Amino acid sequence: MRAPHLILGIGELLWDVLPDGMRLGGAPANFAVMAGRLGNHAVILSRIGRDELGRQAIDRLNPMPVETGYLQVDPERQTGRVTVALAAGEPHYTIHAPAAWDFFELTGEWIQLAERADAICFGSLSQRNQHSRDVIHSLAAACKADCVRIFDVNLRPPYYSTEILQESLELATVVKMNHSEVPLVLEMLDLLAEDDAGSFSPQKPAGEPRPASTILRMASDRLLGEFPALELVAITRGGNGSFLATRDLWNEHPGFPVRVVDGIGAGDAFTAALAHYLLRGADLATLNEAGNRWGGWIASQSGAMPALPDPVRNAIAAAIEGAAT
Repeated sequence: MRAPHLILGIGELLWDVLPDGMRLGGAPANFAVMAGRLGNHAVILSRIGRDELGRQAIDRLNPMPVETGYLQVDPERQTGRVTVALAAGEPHYTIHAPAAWDFFELTGEWIQLAERADAICFGSLSQRNQHSRDVIHSLAAACKADCVRIFDVNLRPPYYSTEILQESLELATVVKMNHSEVPLVLEMLDLLAEDDAGSFSPQKPAGEPRPASTILRMASDRLLGEFPALELVAITRGGNGSFLATRDLWNEHPGFPVRVVDGIGAGDAFTAALAHYLLRGADLATLNEAGNRWGGWIASQSGAMPALPDPVRNAIAAAIEGAAT
């Protein structure tokens, strides 16, 4: 039996302050927890405060299949918090700053983990401070050649820039974003053509509108053409499924109907499933199936790290395997 893959979630670990209470989150932490639940050796690389919220974060994570021994503790700054307001099931965020996760330190332990990692995931939000940004880039550069390096575009105004996008995409082998982020990413990278504006507008352009898959293929082709290390573009579309593209192939998935509770962490579960099945050599259709099933399940629950009973895990895994045959 082969050893579990080593997967690192690098970035923010924080508390989502929701109308009905507090939930532990942060995209890289959500990703790592789901990666661990899928059977991998998952590790969170982040920084918390020496405070009550930091202690509660460790207590919350300890029962989960994710390693927390590499978390850094900041003696001065507080554990991160995000105030979340929900509108029609969609979260809107107020991200408090500064936080402990803005001030990573590049340690020998973290570098050694990166050198052994089979997959890593890092985002744009955790790069809002130059301290953490430099550390993340150093860790991504330290990975072995065949490491799956996922850049999770997570555009939260005002915490992103063209420079962050450009440098992160140069380091990544996979980029994941949602459909509303696509035109902004292309615009910031100067990859939009003059006749593209109508394609991405919520209003129908004059003449015959192009199918969504054609638009997303165009966007993917431009990203893959611009960044040589990039191998896969993943675009999630909420309840409308997702789109995956390589230089040679593409696959579109319609998604699954679910009753959305809050949607927090659904995209992170999609990314974790993507990493898990990529490391097993799955084709695009299986990657899409897995991402949508796990993302849909998280969307149907409250918070990003809900309890996962074994029967639910086994049923979802079986459905994914069944779709692949």
